[in-house]
Amino acid sequence: MKLSFQNFSKAASLLAFAAAIPAAYAADYEDYARVVSVTPQVEQVNVPRQECRTEYETSQRNYPRQQQAERSNGGAIIGGLAGGLLGSQVGGGNGRIAAAAVGAVTGAIVGDRVDNNGNNSNNYNNQPVYESRPVRQCRNIDSWETRNNGYAVTYEYHNRTYTSIMPYDPGSRLRIHVSLTPRP
Repeated sequence: MKLSFQNFSKAASLLAFAAAIPAAYAADYEDYARVVSVTPQVEQVNVPRQECRTEYETSQRNYPRQQQAERSNGGAIIGGLAGGLLGSQVGGGNGRIAAAAVGAVTGAIVGDRVDNNGNNSNNYNNQPVYESRPVRQCRNIDSWETRNNGYAVTYEYHNRTYTSIMPYDPGSRLRIHVSLTPRP
């Protein structure tokens, strides 16, 4: 087999390319750096909240004068008759007459109240009435909270110091990705 310059050149190019592939991957690797300090990064955030309470408000109310209700005498008459009959059954002689009279008066009063639902003849409601009702009052109150936004991590790698903001505290060692690239 005859080796020509052209074939030799192709073979050399292939060998150089094959040798360069592992070198490109060898420039990136994982390692660990020593953590020098970790400082939490905090901020103050206002989270307003609502505070409510119930108070009672009293107000005066005047009702208009009502017209006098129509009253019925039927209840008083029937109650008086029934009370008189029941009272006449008690005692004897003049005591029976007195008991009948007291029974008639009491029966008339009870019959009147039952018939007229306890309404008085003076049905005037012009007195002030005080009413109390609940009133809910609310107000917003500032409530400041401290929130952690991450950690400023200072670490040392090959006698050089670096600082990065991270979302967590890495502890005493920090896993790092090292990438080497040649300078032009």
